[in-house]
Amino acid sequence: MNQNGQLLSIDNVSKRYGSTQALENVSLNISSGEVVGLIGPNGAGKSTLLKAALGLLRVKGNITTAGRKPTSERTKMLTMVSYISDVATLPEWISVKRLLEYMQGVHTEFDLSKTTTYLQRTEVTLKHKVNQLSKGMKVQLHLALILGMDAKLLVLDEPTLGLDIIHRTGFYQSLINDYFDPQRSVLITTHQVEEIEDILTRLVFINSGKITLDITVADIEKQFFAIDLAADDRTAAAGAIYEYSTPSTRSLIYNNTPDQAVSSLGKTRTPSFTELFLAYNRIDQNQKSAEGNS
Repeated sequence: MNQNGQLLSIDNVSKRYGSTQALENVSLNISSGEVVGLIGPNGAGKSTLLKAALGLLRVKGNITTAGRKPTSERTKMLTMVSYISDVATLPEWISVKRLLEYMQGVHTEFDLSKTTTYLQRTEVTLKHKVNQLSKGMKVQLHLALILGMDAKLLVLDEPTLGLDIIHRTGFYQSLINDYFDPQRSVLITTHQVEEIEDILTRLVFINSGKITLDITVADIEKQFFAIDLAADDRTAAAGAIYEYSTPSTRSLIYNNTPDQAVSSLGKTRTPSFTELFLAYNRIDQNQKSAEGNS
């Protein structure tokens, strides 16, 4: 980690798989004390970017993760970085007790007391074997191991995929209450945007291998606003970047438009992350359509 607390530095990174450009000149920096949501549709480049940051594949450009080069210094990097993915697996045959003993033996910074203290508040016991745990309990076990490793950067790739709402909510509450502090950072990718809206400090959209929006949560209300009209109100949506309708409401999303320019339409509010995601994904689709027809 460098002196200004930067935990991840991605500079002008590109990756191609045959004819597919998975990443194109992507730059992203994450400093300590941030909870960053990396949001994009399927095939946007999210997982490729995470794998590059963790040294799991080589790319063009420069990456520094926790002060280390992720491909050439991966062992040292992993003493400060942890990763949970939607396909994260543990040996099914091993008991929780044996797993903790193994971690204590191979990880120089592992604090067994932190892990066991957290597990005491969960459904997971030391006598359980991994193959006896539900998916929700396995996620609890993964988080317990991360707490013991004292990782400074936690990378989460769809960590709650397949969990019910109780376990999803509990996971994110534990993440903030037990793991996060001003010296640590979290990078999350998920399709369930609404679930992380209350915990993020920064929102990053990626689409077609490019960063399309990188903004702090505090700045969203300064740059964007929404107006809700009656469903049958067909007032022209001049300047709106996105609009959608429900049975009772027609909503318009604006970017960098002076409030007074549309104040006659109605009261403004801050758009949700989901609305911004749909707006930016729609913009990208419209641009592709225009390019294809030119």
